[in-house]
Amino acid sequence: MMGKAVGDFDAAAAHLADEFGRLQIGRASAALIEDIAIDVYGSKQALKTVASISIPDPRSLLIQPWDKGNLGPIEKGIIAVGLGLNPINDGIVVRINIPPLTEERRAELAKRVRQLGEDAKIAVRNSRQDAHNAFKKMKADNLLTEDDLHGAEKKLQSKVDDANKNIEEMVQKKERDIMTV
Repeated sequence: MMGKAVGDFDAAAAHLADEFGRLQIGRASAALIEDIAIDVYGSKQALKTVASISIPDPRSLLIQPWDKGNLGPIEKGIIAVGLGLNPINDGIVVRINIPPLTEERRAELAKRVRQLGEDAKIAVRNSRQDAHNAFKKMKADNLLTEDDLHGAEKKLQSKVDDANKNIEEMVQKKERDIMTV
């Protein structure tokens, strides 16, 4: 049971890292746009499946579709997602210049980072509660002794503390990245 909870803790941290990768912090990152849904061939597909995404310099992205007919839908999809990015379609590729962040936008992003961190901690707490309930059930079913229950809960709390510390470090690092001009 503890292994599942620890896996959930790791999943919360991995999800947080993924969410952080999607934040527009003034530097080019393929993660910012690669999962944007693009209307092509009668269905929605992730941008990364219909084009290559490269980063020619720290402030721009270059999107080269496999099919030139998808330039328009790619441009529309990027605008529609509302990231504040302005794609430039030159008939061959789509270029995106990443604008530098204003102080106000940095503060908004830092607040968002803290909220994402809190969401990850909530996920950890929920997983801890699920594991705790499973331990109680195992005790009620006489699968655990009182001493085993106490030891398992102590180990679980240690893992929770480690997971929360890791999340807090991730949040602080991302805030530093955002606030660095």
